[in-house]
Amino acid sequence: MKSPFYLNHKPKIGVAEPVVAGLRVVTAGNASPMTFTGTRSYLLGESEVAVIDPGPDDPTHFAALLAALKGQRVSHILVTHSHIDHSSLANRLSQAVDAPVLGFGPSHAGRSRIMEKLTKLGGLAGGEGIDTSFMPDRFLQCGDIITASEWQLEAVHTPGHLSNHLCFDWGKGLFSGDHVMGWSTALVSPPDGDLTQFLDSLKKLQTRDATLYFPGHGAPLADAKAMLDYQIAHRQHREEQVLSALSDGHQQIDTITALIYQEVDQTLWPAAARNVFAHLIDLVGRGYVKPVAGLGFDGQFKLVRKMT
Repeated sequence: MKSPFYLNHKPKIGVAEPVVAGLRVVTAGNASPMTFTGTRSYLLGESEVAVIDPGPDDPTHFAALLAALKGQRVSHILVTHSHIDHSSLANRLSQAVDAPVLGFGPSHAGRSRIMEKLTKLGGLAGGEGIDTSFMPDRFLQCGDIITASEWQLEAVHTPGHLSNHLCFDWGKGLFSGDHVMGWSTALVSPPDGDLTQFLDSLKKLQTRDATLYFPGHGAPLADAKAMLDYQIAHRQHREEQVLSALSDGHQQIDTITALIYQEVDQTLWPAAARNVFAHLIDLVGRGYVKPVAGLGFDGQFKLVRKMT
């Protein structure tokens, strides 16, 4: 599959840049292999501003947001999900601008039953970058409408990358957080990441009209529908690779990861291994794979039924 990713993104760090009419963005200075060019904090509206993903609890980014918001009233602080690079500044910003924080719920809200069950059994590891202290002032459900004088947003629950992940549909476009980005596929790391939920959420977004996405990292996606199609096909391709490796007798996650992620820098293999684990849990749930001795990240897996 030809990659659709756009990697030549060069935002101005700490400066409010216009995106489209009525929307600006401030990019945090937290670029990394997992955050690309930095977390994008969106400022929607002019007289009543919504801050979407306040970003990391970093003094420089905090100051940049306050400078961009000077003279404007912030009516809402919206959080797509509670990874620390998106949510950890929320409370401090809320106190500074006297605006409520809205989100789906605390970090484990929205977990699937299978992930709740597996968490109790232990052995999943994971928990990378979770903002365990996150607690919104107002909980949002899928379909809730948030309004101001200049804009209206619909909350869309899209678990998968994180169980409490929301997208916000603006009509003109959709704020896609980390669920759909233009520079990379999202990390899905159990138990807070769930591949079954992730794919269902991609399909949910396919039914919506928005074609322009504003992701949590990287440039806007002008053809989001094509990216949704690609990402579903990409996950299906990874599943086929996992099944093929199992069919060849490979049973351990690190071995499978090395086989199917040869094109990826090895520094990213630990994250890739979490994606492999997510695929294996999904396949176990569907009856194609069975853990040899307990379902854990360090365990072994075997193929028990081929797909027809």
